[in-house]
Amino acid sequence: QVQLVESGGGLVQTGDSLTLSCVASGGILSSSILAWFRQSPGKEREFVAGIRWGYGTTNYADSVKGRFTISRDKAKSTVYLQMNSLKPEDTALYYCARGSSYYASPRLWPTWGQGTQVTVSS
Repeated sequence: QVQLVESGGGLVQTGDSLTLSCVASGGILSSSILAWFRQSPGKEREFVAGIRWGYGTTNYADSVKGRFTISRDKAKSTVYLQMNSLKPEDTALYYCARGSSYYASPRLWPTWGQGTQVTVSS
């Protein structure tokens, strides 16, 4: 069974950078997608970025294009989210998820980590 463990969150200032990590255990199929979602208080969980484990192709939400970069290290079974030019509106609990397709509904992603908090102060 796949398990995901996130790390790397913290408190930063506007304009700072931060890198999140997600270690996957239990084996990841090449066809799987590893993705980052985020959720702020009172808001729905939203897709941030995703990467196809085998091919490495990526997908981003419009709100983070040009600022965030998702990557993976297959040897370490780890997916990263490099976040640059952070804004207060990026403040959220960031989750790592595994799925088979880019489903719009988070409910269709079967595997989730526990989340790591990112807080961006103005």
